[in-house]
Amino acid sequence: MKFNILQKELAALVDRHSNREGTHHTGISNLVFSRHSIPYRSNRTEPPYKIDMPSIYIIVQGVKDVLFGGERFRYGPPNYLVASMDLPVIAEVTEASAEVPHLSCKIEFTRSDILELLSDDGLTGSPKGKPSRSLNVAGLEVSMLDAVVRLIGLLDQPADIPVLAPLYTKEILYRVLHGEHGSSFRQIVTDDTPAVHIQNAIQHLLNNFQESFQVKELADIAKMSIPSFHRHFKQITAMSPIQFQKQLRLQEARQLLIMEESLNIADTAFRVGYESPTQFIREYSRMFGISPKKDMRRLRKVDEHGSGL
Repeated sequence: MKFNILQKELAALVDRHSNREGTHHTGISNLVFSRHSIPYRSNRTEPPYKIDMPSIYIIVQGVKDVLFGGERFRYGPPNYLVASMDLPVIAEVTEASAEVPHLSCKIEFTRSDILELLSDDGLTGSPKGKPSRSLNVAGLEVSMLDAVVRLIGLLDQPADIPVLAPLYTKEILYRVLHGEHGSSFRQIVTDDTPAVHIQNAIQHLLNNFQESFQVKELADIAKMSIPSFHRHFKQITAMSPIQFQKQLRLQEARQLLIMEESLNIADTAFRVGYESPTQFIREYSRMFGISPKKDMRRLRKVDEHGSGL
């Protein structure tokens, strides 16, 4: 079967070009690899909610769970993840070993890429009706997989990258836009869609998550009434604004606990915007399944041994 042949070829390529644990930037600017030999939860080196550009994530080998707005998405071959906005998510590699490491790749697209292709292809923007959720799992078809293999194969032919990489990237984006969740990309570049306005409110929360807010303030940023803002925000993010902020705070706190050894639990709580360390400990334990103190010890121990999360 062609899909299985391409999948094996893709795994061999990513394995060869990511020969150590962690994240690997490649000679193709919008292509990033990840390799993990043990299961892990979350990411100890980068805030997991920073999706800087519309991206797709392809599991080449292994299985990953993504926790998002109270939902759990499990994906691996033959699926890919479509992510169009900055979101607080938790990633869990559930299947990985030294013999069969978890391998994945991320392909990023600029908004200019999307706009150009929409113009060339005659695709309309976001369809009428409610906006699409900004994180979805889609089925990976042979045509897209073939283009991904050709793109990654250029790493073995670096002289061809400047000319061919943009062409293969455009082909992959074309497949995404015509796929089952292409509307999540289209809506973020189409003027005056709810997604564009909600994105402005999301950016405000990302930049100011430590500060308290009034929903009316966010609704004004999104140029919506409060009921309309609540409805569209949840349709796109699968969370309320308060839940969104809480996840941002707790994930930032987790990064601080790992990276800044001088911080204690109370200092960390205040740094991310909590007024009550007790409330922070309770909500942290509920989200991560372990108290911040125990989690800090465990994560730092793992970090010292270099096995990564």
